[in-house]
Amino acid sequence: MKTRIAAGLISAGLLLSAAPALAQARIEVHADAPTHTIAPEIYGQFLEHVGTQPYGGIWVGEDSEIPNTDGIRNDVFDALKALEVPVVRWPGGCFADLYHWQDGIGPEAERPLRVNMVWGGTPETNAFGTHEFFDFAERLGAKTYLNVNLGTGTAKEAADWLEYITAETGDRAAEREENGRATPWKVDYLSIGNETWGCGGHFTAETYADLYSQYASFAKTAGEQPVRIISGAHDGNPEYADTILQHPYIDDLAEGISLHVYTLPTGDWGKKGPATGFPEAEWASTMKRTLRMADVIADQRAIFEEHELPADEFGLYVDEWGMWVDQDEDTNPPALYQQGSIRDAVVAGLNLNIFHENADVVRMTNIAQMVNVLQAMILTDGPDMVLTPTYHVFEMYKPFMGAEALDLDIQSPDYTYADVTVPAISVSAALTEEGKIVLAVVNASARDNHLVDASAFGASTAIGRILQGKTMDAHNTFEDPNRVHPVPYRTEGSGGDLILSVPPRSVLVVTLE
Repeated sequence: MKTRIAAGLISAGLLLSAAPALAQARIEVHADAPTHTIAPEIYGQFLEHVGTQPYGGIWVGEDSEIPNTDGIRNDVFDALKALEVPVVRWPGGCFADLYHWQDGIGPEAERPLRVNMVWGGTPETNAFGTHEFFDFAERLGAKTYLNVNLGTGTAKEAADWLEYITAETGDRAAEREENGRATPWKVDYLSIGNETWGCGGHFTAETYADLYSQYASFAKTAGEQPVRIISGAHDGNPEYADTILQHPYIDDLAEGISLHVYTLPTGDWGKKGPATGFPEAEWASTMKRTLRMADVIADQRAIFEEHELPADEFGLYVDEWGMWVDQDEDTNPPALYQQGSIRDAVVAGLNLNIFHENADVVRMTNIAQMVNVLQAMILTDGPDMVLTPTYHVFEMYKPFMGAEALDLDIQSPDYTYADVTVPAISVSAALTEEGKIVLAVVNASARDNHLVDASAFGASTAIGRILQGKTMDAHNTFEDPNRVHPVPYRTEGSGGDLILSVPPRSVLVVTLE
């Protein structure tokens, strides 16, 4: 292997001169290999009725002192708008199989008060319902992903909801107009049930496949039909998806199947590990566990091939993924509220790179979740708002949306701690519509700076931004909201070499020129 020599290093966003150094990581580009479009929907979001996600995080009501537009708080909306959110999944999650859509329409004062029995027994006012969600998505410019109630609902209830949302004429359309919306909305994606192997009913795959076929047969919309998504497997039961896909009618009633994969630092649901103040052992185990995503997708790809499902007709929808840690019991936070750190940002970058690599089969992903829940983009506390490091990764990665993923081989040094060894460097590259190459480099090492030889692209300059944490749990707070934020990055090659210096615990996105 030819060794490249570094011409410069980056520190704190500034170009520095440095003595030549050996590059530990090398990229090989397969220019003749086919490319795959990175669907913008890979950057999808998830909005479930959990904790303070819709209530307080997104919806505050028109009478709130928090600045809002039609009840949606302005600061959160503006931050999400800046992400160019492509699609939002709603209303769950586990909540979807307890949600009855007619509770959430009509005058707010007349909507029934329910109890969210799946997430903490908290009050569910139904103030954020069908009209509020679809108007919110419409303002964002985001597609809609509707998850209908299989667990406690009926096929008729689901069919009636779709008619209410999409019909141009008839009693349901008249009811919708009476409630303030004359023109129909569009349902872009539709899932019937959620986690049907667990909180969605503990169905066997055979039973669920029959129920799915029944519901899907009557799940009609006026105008363009949505992409229909089966509730599939999680990372521990790929056979569930395999069995469903053996059903004789599935091919005619679905365009894809979902997959849920969460990253638990310890791998133990009983003691997942804290969001902050964790040891390096949990940093290392987190990296190892999140990189399993590639193997889980490979398993699903093999199942598709076994069932002769062509990638251009049937897709994989990773509609729940992200970090899941223990809550801080001392602060008594709302359900599933967790702090987001640079560790989460590195996890986000690693997974997005994996999704890019599998863009031929992965059509959408939905990080769990959008605001105040699990690996959130945004945290709020009353009128205050803070952007998490994960938010910054999604914002930095925007050039990849709709770009063509390039086929790469990466020669990476290892990151080793105790009995854990993983590749330290993850790289994704894509060709944008403007004809520019954008490169994302993630350094999963908790300790080591690495030099990455990017000379294979034939560029002389890399310009972009880098996100780094000074500590393993560096995070933003309401008192210090900019502790972890992207800074400018620029480096120039010499003699045909282009070397990127990538510090530990960092995510780098650059355009090559």
